[in-house]
Amino acid sequence: MYIPAHFAIDDPAVQDLLAHHGAADLITQTADGLVATMLPFAYEPATGEHGSLYGHVARNNDQWRRPAQGESLAIIRGPDAYVSPSWYASKAEHGRVVPTWNYVTAHVYGRLVVHDDPVWVEDVVRRLTAKHETARLASPGQPPAWSVDDAPRRFIEGQLRAIVGLELQITRIEAKAKLSQNRPAADIAGVVAGLDGRGDDRTAVAVEEANRERVNAEA
Repeated sequence: MYIPAHFAIDDPAVQDLLAHHGAADLITQTADGLVATMLPFAYEPATGEHGSLYGHVARNNDQWRRPAQGESLAIIRGPDAYVSPSWYASKAEHGRVVPTWNYVTAHVYGRLVVHDDPVWVEDVVRRLTAKHETARLASPGQPPAWSVDDAPRRFIEGQLRAIVGLELQITRIEAKAKLSQNRPAADIAGVVAGLDGRGDDRTAVAVEEANRERVNAEA
């Protein structure tokens, strides 16, 4: 991944992204070429040197049956958004501005391990459910959290037989947050206002937080 110095992110930010991302693209190199599946993952930092990502695929998805050659890759995304030059204060000053895209991402490399074990898979399902139900409840007006135990046990056991567990044992991580850090403070303020104006609060907050120290220093 190309990471200019001003778009590099520190380890706490990487850990936060791994813990709170939505779905990711799992990409494996097999004897038949590249295979990819979009999956939610639960991050477990306590396993190995760099932690692991836990997930599952449908048993009928043959990606798990095709041995991965070398490292596998999970592409994780945080907030992202189109940035219009119209939001920049510098547009009115000199006009030398162009569109861009702001984003947060991590390329997580590792060794892929298959777990065809219903006990292991159920633990992952419970981890994923707790993670995303907790995130959902952060929004007002949501119904109570759903639990695996809310469904009939026989039904859950049938669902578990239809999926296979995956563990990406992390070997290295490349992460980047491109959030207008290369723009003047007035342009950053314009980007935040523009994103807020179209209802993209998540990306607006990310831009604001990524630039807070520098903007305050220039104020």
